[in-house]
Amino acid sequence: MPELPEVEALRGFLEERLAGRAVDRAQLVSVAALKTYDPPLGAVEGQAFQGVARYGKFLALRAGELFLVMHLGRAGWVRWSERLPAAPPRPGKGPLALRVRLREPEGTGFDVTEAGSQKHLALYVVRDPQEVPGIARLGRDPLGDGFTPAAFAGLLAGERRQIKGVLRDQGVLAGIGNAYSDEILHAARMSPFKLAAALSDEEVARLYAAVGTTLGEAVERARGLAPEDLKAEKRTGMRVHGRTGQPCPVCGDTVRAVSFSDSSLQYCPTCQTGGKPLADRRLSRLLK
Repeated sequence: MPELPEVEALRGFLEERLAGRAVDRAQLVSVAALKTYDPPLGAVEGQAFQGVARYGKFLALRAGELFLVMHLGRAGWVRWSERLPAAPPRPGKGPLALRVRLREPEGTGFDVTEAGSQKHLALYVVRDPQEVPGIARLGRDPLGDGFTPAAFAGLLAGERRQIKGVLRDQGVLAGIGNAYSDEILHAARMSPFKLAAALSDEEVARLYAAVGTTLGEAVERARGLAPEDLKAEKRTGMRVHGRTGQPCPVCGDTVRAVSFSDSSLQYCPTCQTGGKPLADRRLSRLLK
């Protein structure tokens, strides 16, 4: 799933290539992906892109007075092309959900795709990004100016959930998902099952620093990369996530996993849980 660093890199990539360029055609292939109907998708045609903003994991492409907003879900992606096919795309079982063709240079534009059978990609055409329910509910951006140590401590105060679930809650922190929450907790040397409200002042400070460092370094690694290179960069930058059975790069212990119905978390026992393996059992509340 694309998370804050990858979405931020996509934002920069698209903004550089779209600024001032007008939409020739916006061709919807997956009807289910479009979550709005007024304004219609066709209203962006003829409009020039004026900028691209990121809201958590959402991208908002401004076209004239409208915004084309996308949330890539678990398996969505943006693919830039200097030579889009001349023939209009056909609805089918392929990954293509939306094709946006620019007026010039001829043939340029981008596809929005989604792999797999589970469809979570969401597209919106709105007059204000805050009209998108997911954006309106977002919590603080961990790379924003308002994300201070005091603000972070306030978010955790009285929070009785496990810290892994809190970090992933988009209503608390916008943009962190399963992968980077694993990485943040590893950097903070903290168990994913620890209750947020039970953290000491020192642990809160350590976790705050780990959030900024982990995300900041990932953003810098991804900056300037083409979309097709971002997924590989994300994988190679991980220290524990997706590395079950491999040695921890910090202490050498074996990275372990806890599995759930549709995902898993990874951690290092030595670095995070005092050497004690966590019970591999389903904790549905962790994923909410």
